Amino acid sequence: VQLQASGGGLVQAGGSLRLSCAASGRAANRYAIGWFRQALELEREFVAAISWTGDTTYYGASVKGRFTISRDNAKNTVYLQMNSLKTEDTGVYYCAAARVARPGLRSTDYDYGGQGTLVTVSS
Repeated sequence: VQLQASGGGLVQAGGSLRLSCAASGRAANRYAIGWFRQALELEREFVAAISWTGDTTYYGASVKGRFTISRDNAKNTVYLQMNSLKTEDTGVYYCAAARVARPGLRSTDYDYGGQGTLVTVSS
């Protein structure tokens, strides 16, 4: 499966962005999808994940209550709605895919990844 993340950009603190992760390939909508982010000189951080059915979601502690992950399997796309953005949300956001029933919280739990999209939150 191939993944393409998009939707990043520059936004002021308190603002919102919606990221998209478009999947293509055989059975692309049967993959659990996770979002991770990496800021400069920091380790990759788990943001959110969703099962392929969409009925199970997980969030990192730093984004819980502000971010919402969802998916539209008809469009083979997973979304990450980011509200109340903070400067510490700045980073490159990546989506990753795994053919598993329950999504993992570590980047090593995923088999496929793609290029990220840059999110910059200004103060």
